[in-house]
Amino acid sequence: MKKLIYIVLVLSIISCDGPEARRPIKVKTGSYIKESIKRNKDLLAKEEKQIQSIIKKDTANNYTSGKNGSWFFYNTKNDQETYTIQPDDLVTMKYSILSLTNDTIYSFNDIGTVTYKVDKQDLFLGLRSSVKLLKENETATFLYPSSLGYGYHGDDNKIGTNVPLKAVVSILNVEKEKDSILN
Repeated sequence: MKKLIYIVLVLSIISCDGPEARRPIKVKTGSYIKESIKRNKDLLAKEEKQIQSIIKKDTANNYTSGKNGSWFFYNTKNDQETYTIQPDDLVTMKYSILSLTNDTIYSFNDIGTVTYKVDKQDLFLGLRSSVKLLKENETATFLYPSSLGYGYHGDDNKIGTNVPLKAVVSILNVEKEKDSILN
């Protein structure tokens, strides 16, 4: 009996240590992130080269660089309007989305007329910044690298992974924010 108690006591002391965590054989720090950054930079350079090639071939239009990496030209310019769209303005607009080879992805009819509270609602990054470059009754065509479009994820419908886009944007009406000092 004493031997049994002694064995149980020894086993309980030995088993108190608990399992030891397994350690990785190799520790990699930051290599995945560095590879991802390089891949994204290479992709952006390729897409910018593609956009510059389109701009070079399109001698009929005068392209302007957007602040965020997009390029655009005016289809219709409104020189009489002086007010530029500000955050919190309510904008009524139409837009279509095309591939850089002019294949229609979403037409004006597919999207319909959109009422957008500037910087308060969700649009893809390039379109959010493009709206603020236009005035009421203006239409412009924008070229976006995929990072300003739907990026790596796509839109879960017609726009795939890393697709650079072209968008034709028409501002139909602008309701200025009531508290704006620019009114």
